[in-house]
Amino acid sequence: MPTAHGTPVVAGIVTAVVGFSSAFVVVLAGLVAVGASSAEAASGLLALCVTQALGMVWLSVRTREPIALAWSTPGAALLISTGAVEGGWPAAVGAFMVTAVLIVLTGLVPWLGDLIARIPVSLARAMLAGVLLPICLEPVTGLADSPYVVGPVVLAWLVMHRVSRRWAVPVALVVALVVVLVEAGSDVHGGDLLPALAWTTPHWTVAAVVSIAVPLYVVTMASQNVPGVAVMSSFGWTVPWRESMAVTGVGTLVGAPFGGHAVNLAAITAAMTAGPMAGPDRSRRWIASTSAAATYVVLALAAAALAALVAAAPGDVIPAAAGLALIGTFGTALAGALADEDGREAAAVCFLVAASGISVLGIGAAFWALLAGLVLRPLLRARV
Repeated sequence: MPTAHGTPVVAGIVTAVVGFSSAFVVVLAGLVAVGASSAEAASGLLALCVTQALGMVWLSVRTREPIALAWSTPGAALLISTGAVEGGWPAAVGAFMVTAVLIVLTGLVPWLGDLIARIPVSLARAMLAGVLLPICLEPVTGLADSPYVVGPVVLAWLVMHRVSRRWAVPVALVVALVVVLVEAGSDVHGGDLLPALAWTTPHWTVAAVVSIAVPLYVVTMASQNVPGVAVMSSFGWTVPWRESMAVTGVGTLVGAPFGGHAVNLAAITAAMTAGPMAGPDRSRRWIASTSAAATYVVLALAAAALAALVAAAPGDVIPAAAGLALIGTFGTALAGALADEDGREAAAVCFLVAASGISVLGIGAAFWALLAGLVLRPLLRARV
């Protein structure tokens, strides 16, 4: 039986391993979708691990609270659905930096936080659910088109759901990587396995800011930062909002030129550091956050190797694995989108527009989905 002293350390290690292994494929796929090369995507994953680790150490040591940070998995899914924008990868990096500034301003300027709070939760979740739908369909289509390579991944996910839901996605992703090694191991080159940061000089375009920066900011705030505060509150912790937004915003700003899209408060994994899993002594639970930070730095060393594996993967394996990783998030988002009966039709329209994948004036579907939902919500609610 572990001692109270050892439990926070173990909880932090588990938090980082689960958080990393459950979503790194989504992050890599998202960065590649908006124009990153395999090396640039690996750099982004490395930058995210390091910046969120530094942020966790700063916040947990200063506050003595078990504050956990993470990358924006819903944001990475948004990047997958958005695809390449005008200006390519440098414009995407510029959009990440705009998102970072908005996050910092949320902590500094009260009215900006109030503005985000005014966006109906049902619409934010409908937009996210629409973004996730095509990705979550990948395991279905992949299983039909390539059953021999996708089947083992889906089977591992199903079996682990019966054993331990927390480890279902990590185990499925491990199986996916094994499949990749078997199918395409000879295409992975040793020189690609060393971790390295790749600088990208940012470029700014209106299309990238509107298609990436604004939806990424909304999704990150609504799906990560706000729920993260709620999770912490449920365990009796009060998150220092202004400082947390400053730290995550600056972390995003620093990591963006190296490919990191967004750092934010952890939501799901926050319970692992904030709750009983981190030990009965509440005064020592902050150690779990520092332990998670150290583990993320170690995991960052695998970024290049994982990116090389993903780049060498057969066509259907990685999209299917990413879809499985996001099914839980999709279900939660869809349930939240349709829970408000009064605004259900507007949320349904928002969901459908986001799922359509349309691009108008070079601007992606996520922006138009949110705009359609905001415009239609008062009109549809006013009907008799």
